[in-house]
Amino acid sequence: MPYSCTVCDKRFTKKRHMTEHRKTAHAGEKLHSCTQCEKRFSSNGALSNHRNVHTSKYKCIECDMCCHSVKHLARHRRSHSGEKPFECAVCSKRFTAAGNLARHSRIHRGEKLYKCYLCDRAFSESGHLTTHLMIHSGDKPHKCHVCDKAYYRSRDLTAHVRVHTGDKPYKCSLCDSSFSLSNSLLQHKRYVHSNKTADSNRRPYPCPYCGMTFKKAFFLNEHTRIHTGVKPYSCSHCSECFTRRDKLKTHLLRSHNEGTWLTCHVCDRAFYRSVDLTTHMRIHTGDKPYKCSLCDRSFSQSSSLQSHKRCVHSNKRPYCCLYCGMKFKRAVFLNEHTRIHTGAKPHLCSHCSERFTRRDQLKTHLLKSHNEGTWWTCHICLMKFARNAHLQQHLRRHDVKPYVCSECPKCFSSASTMKAHQLLHLGYKQFCCGLCDKYFRSKCNIVRHFRRCSDKPGFNDV
Repeated sequence: MPYSCTVCDKRFTKKRHMTEHRKTAHAGEKLHSCTQCEKRFSSNGALSNHRNVHTSKYKCIECDMCCHSVKHLARHRRSHSGEKPFECAVCSKRFTAAGNLARHSRIHRGEKLYKCYLCDRAFSESGHLTTHLMIHSGDKPHKCHVCDKAYYRSRDLTAHVRVHTGDKPYKCSLCDSSFSLSNSLLQHKRYVHSNKTADSNRRPYPCPYCGMTFKKAFFLNEHTRIHTGVKPYSCSHCSECFTRRDKLKTHLLRSHNEGTWLTCHVCDRAFYRSVDLTTHMRIHTGDKPYKCSLCDRSFSQSSSLQSHKRCVHSNKRPYCCLYCGMKFKRAVFLNEHTRIHTGAKPHLCSHCSERFTRRDQLKTHLLKSHNEGTWWTCHICLMKFARNAHLQQHLRRHDVKPYVCSECPKCFSSASTMKAHQLLHLGYKQFCCGLCDKYFRSKCNIVRHFRRCSDKPGFNDV
């Protein structure tokens, strides 16, 4: 018997019988190991391709990333150019690789060929099933050598290691931003540098309940749960359920000590996501990479820049109060305002029975009453603040007042106080009481009035 299996020494008379034996008896086993990084592969051909990564045979000239084949390099280069030559015939979504299009097409056909034999879950890709099976076994083979955090997939570990190294190999060709993940670069180009101006093109996913539109289907699905009340993420230790995966992860860390916190080396503040730690570090470094093209303001987060453009440089107020008709530029402002009418106090202190209408009120309470958190202190007068934004606004009172009224020479330390002042010149009263139709110039005046007006006979049920 001239053909013997190198794994179990079983012998065969024909080579094809040995090949069939290896495919059935040793399927999934990774027998071929790389001598440089100890990564293992199921075939010698896959190992040979992997060795090209170490020899830098196929190296990207833009970010120095090493690929294992010409095809892989060509696909990677499209992450820099933004080219997506493969288009879905059903929804017109485009992809950088034909394989990605083929996997996407299964969504429209509803195909989930790979079924888990331990539960009822089914998947459209074999790799997703392999990762899912690790959840049942609890096996996380890819461990970080710095913080011992473990992952199911090697690519998740590679992305995580960049948190420690600070490596951001994916650079935007249109600005100075750089990213640790290629997907983050593609999203950045789509949302920040997109040439599409029509709102329907930029936000193609509308909510069937309230009409709000979203850039991605994922965000729409998360938003829809506000209307349906669905909480698909349940805790394995208690009966708590959550609408989002990140809220479940935070709950596991805080309540059951499951997971790993990422700690700021400056102030010891802990975060569960690397992106939150990166954003937080900009407070200490003062880095503000996102610059407004319409004024000289700059921001530490892309979302803050987009919010600034919408709130400062646009007059659109799409969010309307159902009680008094007042309009707002952001949904969060509407939600906070609505609590004036409803009296809702959703923010509960974990140490006592106190409840608050706003998160910053809870944060101030935790600092003052329970010594939980970190104060932001003014270096000039030593006045303390619960939020860094309030400290920055306070600091302007000591030195500069950059906001000048267009009608008179009066200067202000914040844009909001300047706008409130300009209403005096215009004689405009934007705040209307929904009970008696009386108008007011400032928010504080209508809040005071509303409390008195709602106490009058006949308005107790409002």
